[in-house]
Amino acid sequence: MIKYFIYCRKSSEDEERQVLSIEAQLTELREFAKQNNLFVTKEYYESKTAKEPGRAVFNEMLGEVEKGTAQGILAWNPDRLARNSIDGGRVIYLVDTGKIVSLKFPTFWFEATPQGKFMLSVAFGQAKYYTDNLRENILRGIRQKIRRGELSAKAPRGYFNEPRLRTIEPDKNTFGKVKESLETFASGQYTLTRIRDKMFSLGLVGNGGKPLHLSSVFNILTNPFYYGHFRYRGEVHEGTHKPMISKKLFDRIQEALVQNGKPRKKRGDKNFHFLGFATCGECGYAITAERKIKRNGKVYHYYHCTFKSKTIVCSQTRFLREEELSKQVKEQVQKVSLSDEWREKYLERLDKETGEARHSGDLFVQNLRGKIAELKTKIDRLTDGYLSGSFELVEYQENKNRLMSEKKTLEEQLSDFERKGNRWLGLMQNWIVEALSVDFQKPFSFLAETRDKVRSTESNFSVNTFWWRR
Repeated sequence: MIKYFIYCRKSSEDEERQVLSIEAQLTELREFAKQNNLFVTKEYYESKTAKEPGRAVFNEMLGEVEKGTAQGILAWNPDRLARNSIDGGRVIYLVDTGKIVSLKFPTFWFEATPQGKFMLSVAFGQAKYYTDNLRENILRGIRQKIRRGELSAKAPRGYFNEPRLRTIEPDKNTFGKVKESLETFASGQYTLTRIRDKMFSLGLVGNGGKPLHLSSVFNILTNPFYYGHFRYRGEVHEGTHKPMISKKLFDRIQEALVQNGKPRKKRGDKNFHFLGFATCGECGYAITAERKIKRNGKVYHYYHCTFKSKTIVCSQTRFLREEELSKQVKEQVQKVSLSDEWREKYLERLDKETGEARHSGDLFVQNLRGKIAELKTKIDRLTDGYLSGSFELVEYQENKNRLMSEKKTLEEQLSDFERKGNRWLGLMQNWIVEALSVDFQKPFSFLAETRDKVRSTESNFSVNTFWWRR
């Protein structure tokens, strides 16, 4: 009596969604075995594609066949056994050597004759042809989606796959949270661990409601999808989806990843008005602040050099009270303040600059458009060179991704300039008005405003030895 193994397979691949489920296959095959008086010794089933060799359950079954445990196999269709040439050839070889005496299929006839083996080979070949052809059609569809600027993959966090339109759209529940996280990290004050905690507090969680893995956080921070491009198989393409952030902010995030791995510890809220405001005029290092509470309960703030230089010996060892520092700041502000008689001259000059700026703005826009067109030409030539075999894949991808990044940066600059124009003229006019509005007779509570006035006039303010005089 011939002993049979039942083998059922269901692939999770899209092209096999219409195949009977494993439970349905088992039901049909058991009924078929009962009707034909087949003796079944064991049932094997697995959920794995047969496009490539390496199915554990299938290999186990054929191993038992080679040992002589059974001489026949019962399956729903030949394509359940194999969709690749290696597994198909292995089954035919076992038939040739007499290890497999009988193959039974409810949907296919087979006998261990030359004609039967030929038809079995044809069935396996058809299954492989179907898989190969379907794969090519799928890849062609993916390439077409890429040409349209659509990512053919699972949407990144903050977006979702729209099933009806087959596009990727912003997720109203997570879009704003991911954007806030990206903007927060761009400040340079967060490590990967801290930004992960920030994401967790916003409700961006991983499997089981746990915090995201650091690798997932890193992928979010480095994903070009968020500024309008997307990466597919190592190559960056221009997308048509709604960007979450600007390319400029994305570049700041990349800088923060490299430069701010160990940000300064965040101080408690002690209301230090001039913390991070100036540097030591002698050694060039930062000025720090301390809070002292006297026995009478009064609170005083003191500023001094951090003394972090290992090569320069700084002599500024004394502390400076905040009230004294405030006076010196006001003195510096007075040096850059404008008198009323200069106001009209400055504003008149700005009117002349407006006309000149229009002309220079046109040249700036023309120059940007020229650079963008030049980058497009370079990308096209690079692609042609790769297709003709002049470049290796890795070299092509690296150069194309770099050019795509440069092109996106220029496009954002062009868009910003066309939207804002010569906005600096308005800012300059506002600065003149602000400089004229400084009131140096205000009390000590004027500190914060005074500090901002100085920051608006100087970008690199330092405290020299004069500031330490008491």
